[in-house]
Amino acid sequence: METRPTTTAQPLPVPRLFKAAVAPLQAFFHLEASSGILLALCALAAMVWANSPWAGSYTALFEAPLALGAGGALSHFTVREFINNGLMTIFFLLVGMEIKRELAAGELRTLSKAMLPLIAAVGGMVVPAALYAALNAGTPALKGWAIPMATDIAFAIGCLTLLKGRVSHGLVVFLTALAIFDDIGGILVIAMFYGTGLHVEWLLGAVGVTAVLGVCNRFYVRNGLVYAVLLGALWYTMHHGGVHATIAGVVVGMMIPARPMRRGREVLEDLHGFIGQLLREPADEALRANQLLHIEEQLEDIEPPLTRFVHLWHGWSAYAIVPLFALANSGISLKGMSLADLLEPLPLGVMLGLFVGKQVGIFLFTWVAVKVKVAEMPGRAGVMQLYGVSVVAGIGFTVALFVAGLAFAQEPQLLTEAKLGILLGSLLSAVVGYLLLRFGPTPRPGPETTSEPASGAA
Repeated sequence: METRPTTTAQPLPVPRLFKAAVAPLQAFFHLEASSGILLALCALAAMVWANSPWAGSYTALFEAPLALGAGGALSHFTVREFINNGLMTIFFLLVGMEIKRELAAGELRTLSKAMLPLIAAVGGMVVPAALYAALNAGTPALKGWAIPMATDIAFAIGCLTLLKGRVSHGLVVFLTALAIFDDIGGILVIAMFYGTGLHVEWLLGAVGVTAVLGVCNRFYVRNGLVYAVLLGALWYTMHHGGVHATIAGVVVGMMIPARPMRRGREVLEDLHGFIGQLLREPADEALRANQLLHIEEQLEDIEPPLTRFVHLWHGWSAYAIVPLFALANSGISLKGMSLADLLEPLPLGVMLGLFVGKQVGIFLFTWVAVKVKVAEMPGRAGVMQLYGVSVVAGIGFTVALFVAGLAFAQEPQLLTEAKLGILLGSLLSAVVGYLLLRFGPTPRPGPETTSEPASGAA
């Protein structure tokens, strides 16, 4: 009987046309500035859509009603409210995890490293808020004072990424840490000033859920499903307790373990002995799967749960949730508007708060801190480079739009004016900051002249 030679199945070749079509997308998503570019494109698309002959479909889509839940627990939202109050919880979960990572093992782990970006962030929050409040004192728009406080890390780091070799790594890290402190300030402001009236019984429930999260952190729970269930419970109790529910994402993010279960050297030494034993023994295909599983489990002990969850959710947040948020909230109808409308206190206060207040506050507070020797100038930067980065920090898109939506949820005209100020202030900060850094002095030669950005929050 003739035996036919066994053949190993070969994978089907990928069509060249498919490769050619996918290659530009792969190249785009490998760009460090890709999330910022996508965010800008979605904001631009929303503006064009809202001012096109199909503007009615834009409003109809994002104001369409949704009902979530069942029976007595049924909740009603619009599509925009679902994005802003539901999906953005994932964005704030990432913010919480990034804050935790920087505090545990990053640039904020020691007081000396954290002091300068903290001082800069305070200046970058106080001065814009004061400038806005001065222009809107005594008007209903005063409650939007927190709008120009935040720096959009995706846009800001994206802008610096386009300036390869012209911004030192130290300045990029400084801006990232500053933006994280901005996020912390924004979170506190949202929690304290933009709730809907406190309800003690629900807040006690939120405290109970938070206590359970603390226990999970203490006993190094690594199961993502546990944190997902607790996130849902905390969101629900905060929503009914009067604290803005997206803060639940920050709380859960801060409770996820940030350190590995075992030291990397210890795990590698164990694996070295285990793999050496495997090489000395005869191959046993029946045991191979279990042996590989053992190796995989050992390696998982090196990776903290927080790092794994950041990798899991970062792409969804940066390339889906935040761009969708921009699309849903950037559509401003310019019908009937004139240039004189920009001189109204609300849009002018937001625009000047972002473009003038942020750069003045950050640059002045940082310069004084360096002069009195609280800290050294980050990344061997010169004064003009520090000033350029301070201007870029005035890009305040995502969180600024989020706060505006909370401040003027029941006043659509004021909300439109605030959004216009956010878009113009952020655009001015991006363009002027880019030009200052592009045509200004180059970084001083030294070990920190690379401009690889640090990992950001959103």
